[in-house]
Amino acid sequence: MTPRVANLLTVLGLLALLVGSTWSAPRWARLFRQELPSQGDESVESPSSAEPENPAEPGEAQRSINVRLFFNSAEAPGLVMEDREVAFSSDLSRQLRSVVEELVKGPAQGSALVATLPSGTRVLEVFVTARGVAYVDLSKEATMGHAGGVSEELRAVYSVVNSITANFPAIRRVQILVEDRPAETLAGHVDLSRPLPPDMTLLAASTLSPLDGNAGAKSPVPSPAS
Repeated sequence: MTPRVANLLTVLGLLALLVGSTWSAPRWARLFRQELPSQGDESVESPSSAEPENPAEPGEAQRSINVRLFFNSAEAPGLVMEDREVAFSSDLSRQLRSVVEELVKGPAQGSALVATLPSGTRVLEVFVTARGVAYVDLSKEATMGHAGGVSEELRAVYSVVNSITANFPAIRRVQILVEDRPAETLAGHVDLSRPLPPDMTLLAASTLSPLDGNAGAKSPVPSPAS
């Protein structure tokens, strides 16, 4: 075999490998091509796998962290924070997923808070880019049962965005997907076509102290995951 023929076969083999990997890539991979860092930046963090982390050894306590979740107030229009303990994960995507899953479960029983996401909503995937954008993929149930117009939809969207960005300062923006695809809205009002920054102006007035100065002030919260 001549060197020219060998080189041609090598090129054809590489092209076949590239085509195969493209077709087997996750359906949402195209969403953060624009987020890919330039040469020298950290690579994109891979999404969490479906397999659970190794359980703690017998006799070893499971590590946990406290986070703040945002739910609807039953007494006044706006979001109210609820402290909750969640399992700690050193994988950032997995940690964010656990936070959103707790949000989907709704507020603690007996509290004066109301869930922001429709019953039956599932978290399909969470992944993070190196530039601080988190993508949260929700099931189609997230788009059903919204009856309060733009105000309710705003609180539903920003309960997710704020619950992530308030607890993890490394995450600057959040984009919500539905069934592995970019969503225009959840209920026809709030534009979800781009990653959204947090919005603390949606907090219920009763949750703001005189020292807050304004509703846009960020609440001090832990950032346990790297």
